[in-house]
Amino acid sequence: MQEQAIARPVDRFFDAYSADHRDATNQLLHVLCVPAIVWSLLALVYCIPLGEGAPAGLLAAVLAVVAVAFWCWLSLPLGIGAGVAMALSFWSVAALHAALGSGGLAVVGAVVFVVAWVGQFIGHHIEGRRPSFFTDLVYLMIGPVWVLAKAYRKASLAY
Repeated sequence: MQEQAIARPVDRFFDAYSADHRDATNQLLHVLCVPAIVWSLLALVYCIPLGEGAPAGLLAAVLAVVAVAFWCWLSLPLGIGAGVAMALSFWSVAALHAALGSGGLAVVGAVVFVVAWVGQFIGHHIEGRRPSFFTDLVYLMIGPVWVLAKAYRKASLAY
């Protein structure tokens, strides 16, 4: 009797996610919009004050670490790549916060968030499939590493 290979959780998530993202235009919109959504969420959460004495961005940093830990559990190589991307995003958000303050950063984050989600829904309208997270909210966490995995495959990097 032949043993079947057991798919890793990351492969099972990607298979299901890919089934809702077959159209080339939808995939391109995801490659552009998913990182923008992650960045915008980081920016918006960075603006949430935690009280006197708490450094700006503390909540954003904690949530970023939790997200990267989840992605590392899915795939260590993807988690490391996502961690680097998250660190760069955090650095850019902190720089914008220093230049614009919480109010200005919140406006930029909100605009990017709305525009990127409109792009996502346009892609799903073109494809004729609803977003994966409509069936399971965990797919909100899968999208960013699914996009990163596309880059890894293009660069012939294993994940």
